[in-house]
Amino acid sequence: VQLVESGGGLVQPGGSLRLSCAASGFTFHYYVMKWYRQAPGKERELVAGVTIDGGRKSYADSVKGRFTISRDNRKRTLSLQMNDLKVEDTAVYFCKAEGMGTDTAYWGQGTQVTVSS
Repeated sequence: VQLVESGGGLVQPGGSLRLSCAASGFTFHYYVMKWYRQAPGKERELVAGVTIDGGRKSYADSVKGRFTISRDNRKRTLSLQMNDLKVEDTAVYFCKAEGMGTDTAYWGQGTQVTVSS
């Protein structure tokens, strides 16, 4: 099982980044997919989630209207489009796969997003 995030980097406030998470080794379309983030000295927090068919999406209040989560079940990828980035969005971003009706969950290794002028 692998979840590999990419797309992080350094961006100025107000800029945009698109994160991707490539999945392998499990039946991707049976899993709810989520993005989490963890800033230095803080607990990991849920940023956004998407249902198995992509039909329902949810967001943390802090990113609503700026971030968009999406998934492509044929390509087995999860994405997070991040616009109007703020300094407080700086964190390591992780993707997570959660099995429906099970305790099974997989995490990626994370990708660093730094928002700074």
